[in-house]
Amino acid sequence: MDRTDRRILNILQENGRITNSKLAGEIGISPPAMLERVKRLEASGMIRQYAALVDREKAGFGLLAIIIISVSLNNITSLKEVKRQLMALEEMQECFQLTGDVDFLLKVAVRDMPSYTRFINDKLTAIPGIQNIRTSFVLETLKSTTVLPLDEA
Repeated sequence: MDRTDRRILNILQENGRITNSKLAGEIGISPPAMLERVKRLEASGMIRQYAALVDREKAGFGLLAIIIISVSLNNITSLKEVKRQLMALEEMQECFQLTGDVDFLLKVAVRDMPSYTRFINDKLTAIPGIQNIRTSFVLETLKSTTVLPLDEA
C-alpha cells in the first residue's frame, strides 16, 4: 500500500459514496487508474464493505449497553459454541473477546429497558456457559467513528 492508496482510503472513509471521477480528481490520477486501485483495495480485503451509518437514536434504539460477560467452560468446543451463539444476537453491534478477568465485551443497542430485559432474560442467559453478566449503560457518546487515521506520508 503506497501513499496514494492511503489518500484514497482516507477519502473513502469519510465519503464512501464519492464518485470514481471525483475521487480521481481529488487524488490527481485518471478515472480508469482510480477504478483499478479501488478494485485492488477491495480485492485485497483492505476495503471490506461500504455501508450507510444509521443514526441509532433516530432509528428508535434509545438504549446503548456495554455488557461484560464471563463464561465457565469445560472444553474448547464450549468456547466455540458460546462465540457462535453470541454472534447470532441481532441486538449486538460489536463483540470483543478479551484477556484478563472477563471474557467478552458486547455493545448492544435496544429500543428501551423492557427490550434490554428481554434480551438479557431470553437470549443472553440462555447461552450455556455464561457465568456472569455486568452491564453499564451509555449516558453520552463522546466519539464514535469508523475512520482509521491512515498516515499519508
